[in-house]
Amino acid sequence: MARKNLLAGLVDTPQDTPAEIATSYPMRGASKSMVRSLGELAQQAEKFLEGEAVVELDPTTIESSFVSDRMEDVSQEFEELKQAIAERGQDSPILVRPHPNLADRYQIVFGHRRARAAKELGRKVKAVVKTLDDRTHVIAQGQENSARANLTFIERASFAKRLADLGYDRSDIASALAANAAAVSKMMSVAERIPQAVIQAIGPAPSIGRERWLELSLLVGKAANDTKVKELVEAAVFSSLASDDRFNALFNGLNRTGKPVRKVVAGTKDSWQPADRSVSAQYINTGKAFTLSLKAKNASGFGQFLSDNLDRLYAEFVSKEVNKGD
Repeated sequence: MARKNLLAGLVDTPQDTPAEIATSYPMRGASKSMVRSLGELAQQAEKFLEGEAVVELDPTTIESSFVSDRMEDVSQEFEELKQAIAERGQDSPILVRPHPNLADRYQIVFGHRRARAAKELGRKVKAVVKTLDDRTHVIAQGQENSARANLTFIERASFAKRLADLGYDRSDIASALAANAAAVSKMMSVAERIPQAVIQAIGPAPSIGRERWLELSLLVGKAANDTKVKELVEAAVFSSLASDDRFNALFNGLNRTGKPVRKVVAGTKDSWQPADRSVSAQYINTGKAFTLSLKAKNASGFGQFLSDNLDRLYAEFVSKEVNKGD
């Protein structure tokens, strides 16, 4: 699998502030040409359609993408799309490529819902046929969906996980999702902590954002909650709920306290004691905080000594760090 970072700048998830993303694909090396909005990202995705002939294909000859980016869609939004196509036709073509393994068949790059609507309406689907390799396929697929901003957080996270399972590296995944490294890391952490079966049981959860999914992932990730998760998901009433309500039912069932769920950073724990054992020190270093506690006979006196000499000790520390850099 190629590992070049084709896009030098990436945008974050839709709820975050957009960053920069490259204007054309394919590229050679790090690009210096950037665009600065999701609107321009939409234009980037549309470049795959420019200058290409639009044909009409029998939807029964078209297979889905080799990596799914959307959960089963039974929403009102899809029904409205289908109704619009029924009334005025298909406004924009989908993008397909010749199927890499099946003769006389095609594989969708983007436009799954339009293809599904055409199939259900019993009509041909307007499409652009373009030969693309796998990597270009997933980047085009992800960019088009990111531009439309119509994938939910968990659909994006699941898409990222599927790409990782297929061997794509983080830079490829970031390019495909138009997301920065931090956003991809959060997506991956959620998709890795929550079993795929549980994600599928919940569904796309259109109103549930990143932070709540992160909280749920911490709850589901606790080994002590394994049995409870199974009971809640397999309860008869669970599947009868709307997707957002299924998320809330699982979250509330696991978070009985009602308090925000936060990841606990254990950090590095260690201790120190002098030969006379007159004082005992325990400390925890998380990388962002350092906590020191003193016990035993001389704890109070030694602690006061440290407090009285903090200015001198810190000056020694700074001097040592400066000399270290020379």
